[in-house]
Amino acid sequence: MKILITGTTGKVGKAFLPAFLEKPQFSSAEVVALCHNRRIEAGERVEVVTGSLADPQAVASAMDGVTHVLHMAAVKESPDLVIDVAIKGMFLLLEEARQSATLKQFILIGGDCSVGHIFKDYPAPITENSPRKAYSGCYALTKVIEEVMVEQYQIQYGLNGTVLRAPWIMEKDDFKHALSFGPDQFGGPIWSDLMSTGKAARLGHGGFVPLMRDSTGASLKRNFVHVDDLVAALLAALDNPHAKQELFNIAMDEPVDYASVAEYLLRTRGMEIVEIPTPFHSNWLDNTKARQALGWRPQVDFEGMIERAWSYERKPNDPRTIWYPG
Repeated sequence: MKILITGTTGKVGKAFLPAFLEKPQFSSAEVVALCHNRRIEAGERVEVVTGSLADPQAVASAMDGVTHVLHMAAVKESPDLVIDVAIKGMFLLLEEARQSATLKQFILIGGDCSVGHIFKDYPAPITENSPRKAYSGCYALTKVIEEVMVEQYQIQYGLNGTVLRAPWIMEKDDFKHALSFGPDQFGGPIWSDLMSTGKAARLGHGGFVPLMRDSTGASLKRNFVHVDDLVAALLAALDNPHAKQELFNIAMDEPVDYASVAEYLLRTRGMEIVEIPTPFHSNWLDNTKARQALGWRPQVDFEGMIERAWSYERKPNDPRTIWYPG
């Protein structure tokens, strides 16, 4: 096995690579990491190719002799980069894949922005057959296009593609910062869009936990997955015949209920609950198909995610660096 990984320096890539290298069934596998702005260190079984996904020669060089592709590289809300990196890069990878004499599987990490996560309403749990409804912005649009491109290469050329659609991915102390009202907040929503700037600033001093309400007034329910569970799903899908030409939702068994989170933090940390009305929608990303077909089970529930985030202690060589806002 020779696997090409894009996005190796990202949150999922940094967690996946050591887990992959340590798995006994992949002990003889080689890794090619296509890196651009950030690099990893090459190793005994890890080759680093420097270049942009938008460069045909760099992609062709990285794909030489590859048997598997794990495509995770992405751009967020960067209209100046989105066509070259997300669309052209995906096209170049797929073109090399379909013409390759060695390729066995192409895995894409997608996102629940392709189904609008909290911005679009669904009357029932979101399955792999639910319609794609991206929210506004170029990032969500690219996630839809990427899924469709893999799907069409499967139809047109018989590509053995697998798409793992993940919601908001948490690691380390991410969840703690996702709930913060302070300047250390990770991701969204922007609190000043939902309340006065003065109130947001007062809450930013700490000790408060948001209990967001959805458009119906019920507590908001949003989908998350811990990076360890996503890595486990990737390892389960790799070289798995049940993953051939399939799309899987990879999320917690249930969406995270902000009321349950608030009540847990009130009980365990004495944090004060702040109710916040929002225009958002509660959605449920149904992971039944992945659990049944891949034999995968998420291990981190919302309580586990809270405990991991609140107990995480950063070392001097582990600064909190946010490459993307969410």
